[in-house]
Amino acid sequence: MKGKLAIVTAAASGMGRAGCVLFAEQGATVAVVDIDAARTQAVVDEITAAGGKAKGFVADLSKAEECTRVIDEAAAWLGGLDVLWAHAGTPGPSQYEGMDMGEYDFALDLNLTSAVACSAAAGPHIRKRGGGAILFTSSVGGLVGSMMSPVYSMAKFGIVGLTMSLAQRYAPDGIRVNAVCPGPVETAMLPHFFGRKGDEDKMEENRKRLMAVVPLGRTAQPVEIAHAAMWLLSDDASYVTGVALPVDGGYVCR
Repeated sequence: MKGKLAIVTAAASGMGRAGCVLFAEQGATVAVVDIDAARTQAVVDEITAAGGKAKGFVADLSKAEECTRVIDEAAAWLGGLDVLWAHAGTPGPSQYEGMDMGEYDFALDLNLTSAVACSAAAGPHIRKRGGGAILFTSSVGGLVGSMMSPVYSMAKFGIVGLTMSLAQRYAPDGIRVNAVCPGPVETAMLPHFFGRKGDEDKMEENRKRLMAVVPLGRTAQPVEIAHAAMWLLSDDASYVTGVALPVDGGYVCR
């Protein structure tokens, strides 16, 4: 990642934060994008205190026009763009029958439309640099259906389809496109998958049910996903494109 110009979205906490810190440690200049201004600045301060280069950019990535704006602004500050990690997402509604359609729309906007808008805005900038890499965050729920999160799973399947399509579309430009598919990761978002509105009393039951089918028997730490993301974005993965890589403790191999 040395010398790479990088944008990471949803970067103020969890996997996104871990990616920013790791990329900067390895020599990338990082644009840290998130809706939370204070936490975004905290990540920037952490990176710069360690001798890295970073700047924060605040955007509501549920709005396509905001995605375009922030990618263009970040690329202008960077002086170009080599790699994008489009990481924004939300668990969305757990209900199906009788779901709140406003929650449905927001889940699709943040999980899927933001990936489309950010990558579409990033493509021309990466092309000008002679190529690079785009990474999306899908999920194990984008590889196997999720009983507890049907809307989330639908959107993350869409991310895998987008990855495979853009890998072909952007290959002539020297732009690789991949997806990382995390299993359960110890982030602030994780409890929401186990006990969303109407299911709060089932949180521990749902957690035990999921962990029972993870062969490694534990959740991941955010930095473990960040290392996989860094490899997919780095020149070490120069012949890897169109891949949806599970980083899931063996969940999908059962």
